[in-house]
Amino acid sequence: MPLSEHEQRILEQYEQELEQDPHLTKRISRTSLYTHLSRRVRLAVVAFFAGLVMLMLFFVSLWVAIVGFTLMLLSGLVISHYLKRIGRDQLLARGGGMHVSGWLARIAERFRGRPDKKP
Repeated sequence: MPLSEHEQRILEQYEQELEQDPHLTKRISRTSLYTHLSRRVRLAVVAFFAGLVMLMLFFVSLWVAIVGFTLMLLSGLVISHYLKRIGRDQLLARGGGMHVSGWLARIAERFRGRPDKKP
């Protein structure tokens, strides 16, 4: 279905604005879905370790330990969710870009077991 004249003018206006702002096109071309998701995984790993530290501070307050445990649980769920979205193949294709995430993916693979190899 062809665009109407009004839609065509709006599209041309967008193209002109993009040509005038070269920094926007550079920012858009540098980021992808996988870089965005890997950034979230890294943040969740940091939150997980912060929760671990809070959990170790149970002698200060029981509430600090409960909040730490909850933070660990939620960040673990976030890590699991985003690692599934990224996928194992994408983690391997990225190489050394995500050391912690690749390590977590290998551990998860070991726990699931490999159906192609029988003991």
